[in-house]
Amino acid sequence: MKTAKFLFSVTLALVFVASAVGCSGTPATTAPATTASATAVPATAVPATSAPASTSTVAAATEISEWDYWTNEPQKSQYQKVLDECSASTGITIDRQTIPGNDLISKVLLGAQQKQLPDLLRLDNPYLQQVADTGALAPLTDLGVDLTGIYPNLVAAGTYKGKVYGIAPGINGLALFYNKDMFAAANLQPPTTWAEIESDAAALTKNGVYGITWSADANEEASWQFEPWFWGAGADLTKLDSPQAVQALQFWTDLVNKGYASKSVVQWSQGDVEDQFEAGKAAMEENGDWNLAALEKTNIHFGVVPIPMPNGGNAPGPMGGEVISIPNTGNTAKMLAAGKVANCLLSDAMMLEWANDSAFIPARESVAAQVAANDPNMKSFVDAASAELTRTGSPANLGPNYSKVSQPLWTAIESALTGAKSPQDALTAAQQEAESALQQ
Repeated sequence: MKTAKFLFSVTLALVFVASAVGCSGTPATTAPATTASATAVPATAVPATSAPASTSTVAAATEISEWDYWTNEPQKSQYQKVLDECSASTGITIDRQTIPGNDLISKVLLGAQQKQLPDLLRLDNPYLQQVADTGALAPLTDLGVDLTGIYPNLVAAGTYKGKVYGIAPGINGLALFYNKDMFAAANLQPPTTWAEIESDAAALTKNGVYGITWSADANEEASWQFEPWFWGAGADLTKLDSPQAVQALQFWTDLVNKGYASKSVVQWSQGDVEDQFEAGKAAMEENGDWNLAALEKTNIHFGVVPIPMPNGGNAPGPMGGEVISIPNTGNTAKMLAAGKVANCLLSDAMMLEWANDSAFIPARESVAAQVAANDPNMKSFVDAASAELTRTGSPANLGPNYSKVSQPLWTAIESALTGAKSPQDALTAAQQEAESALQQ
């Protein structure tokens, strides 16, 4: 079996060198020459019998299928535009299927079992390792995908057992947006500590306006939005009920109990939070860079500052962004074609277009620097990008088990914010649930 897997990897790389061409300044030949011999397809992936007998028998594919979860505008149309341009550039037709986010990972895991996956897959980065663990994905470098100059922590987010299975062309992060007019009227400066956040929120809560808002909807959005505060306090996902974790959840709970944030945060998605801020019903919001494009079209005078640690300094946030991955379908021609499209999506030009349209941080550091120089509102996000933590990686290194910890965490957040449990009791229960899940 080892010999057969090695031959498949070598054959795949030789086919790529012979026939693949990158796009938009990212030629396939930039893949390292040693990739084929250094990286073998996982044992649980494509069976040896699916390897082509010789390179001459593999015809170039001109059509591939693709899945992603952008069912809503404007991202749906923005990504379609990028796909259309890569289709034109590579000569490969892309049959796209959009699947709601809550359904995509279930469909992918089922497809992995049934060996019915698309040729190109775009999914949220925390799920990448879980899918890679099934053996359903191919290492990107085996297909000539160029990773030159990409943020190291982003490469780490797409790595499982030493091989890169997914890369996001653009990443996103969280920060505090504040209404400059409201702050000026109250003679306030944007906050740099938790104490300043609370005092500013107290002063700005009046006349139907809350001082601050965020999303604590009972799903991954709650964990995602809580993690800058959780990590900023010094907590670790391996110990959900640590004093530092309790401090962070107590801070959120106090803001709600004192009326500085709405009790409805447990029902609001990040889109709902943005609606509250745009409607002038919140003076501050925790949200992501993807809202910048829409906000810049409004009449709101807003600023953006990093989420602080309790006593100052920037809190590390979770790295967001949807990774490109290539399922191990056994169809070598289509896998190579998917590699060409992936190279196009990861080209500087496409990264820049995606960043400008969707306010994402380009995955390549040199392109991200261009964005920060051209858009002051993006600077806070770009400056924080290199320090962002992967939800599956260090320091907890949960890998494919991240969801077994994240779900108890978001349940604890809801319990504390609704008053069902104290922050300490909620997180103690969460830790017990997580430990039980991890033992299964």
